[in-house]
Amino acid sequence: MRTLIAVPAPAAGRSSAGGAPPRVGRVEELLLAWFSRNGRDLPWRRTRDPYAVLVSEVMLQQTQVERVIPCYLAWLERWPTAEALAAAPIADVIRAWQGLGYNRRGVNLHRAARRVAAHGWPDDLEELPGVGPYTAAAVSSFAFGRPVLPVDTNIRRVQERTGHEFSPAAGQALMDLGATVCLARIPRCAVCPLAAGCPSRGRRYEPLRKQSRFEGSFRQRRARTLRLVAAAQQPLAKLDAEAVDSLARDGLVEVGDGVVGLPREATIRA
Repeated sequence: MRTLIAVPAPAAGRSSAGGAPPRVGRVEELLLAWFSRNGRDLPWRRTRDPYAVLVSEVMLQQTQVERVIPCYLAWLERWPTAEALAAAPIADVIRAWQGLGYNRRGVNLHRAARRVAAHGWPDDLEELPGVGPYTAAAVSSFAFGRPVLPVDTNIRRVQERTGHEFSPAAGQALMDLGATVCLARIPRCAVCPLAAGCPSRGRRYEPLRKQSRFEGSFRQRRARTLRLVAAAQQPLAKLDAEAVDSLARDGLVEVGDGVVGLPREATIRA
């Protein structure tokens, strides 16, 4: 489960001796210096537009970065603003989400865009459909510049292994260190900028519980059924009925007169 850690901003007028702003700790300095040389050049890091950041964060949930990048770029080219996405037919959104998996995320993103288009961005981002504590923290930090550290699996791993607390400014650096160096099973301690003072240096870890295989799973049956329906309406009798029922409960398809199709605009609530 992802966690939100809110870090309060320094009090106004507070400074270190000599009037300079407070310094970050040495460990964080080393991390940020490494990040300045080795940080990943990801397209969503080139913007502070909250809509673009939200799109990236929703797509990155349980989907690898390499798969997300082309989908993210194509999505923003087609729907560059929350208002543009809000005006799109939900069927088009579901079709565009194909290939990313966990298609309910696309429906929730569409609903969130409708909420933003109608009412603006809420102070509490968790009010948006499909936005939980981690995603709210990430958008708050990376788009709105709020002093919040979004803690995902990679960040939590680095914190636990180093025993160090980091400031919100280190969020993206921590993500990259966890994704490329401080790996889950066999960390690359030899190239880690924090290794010299890390109490976990040289340790190896048991493999984490892996997600169940996709091949032959119910998730695959759902994906196959949705792909068929996204291409064209299908007779219910020719489809996997259990998968159709599951997709319908998630708002991804609707059934009428023995025919299964993507949802019509009237069936989607903002």
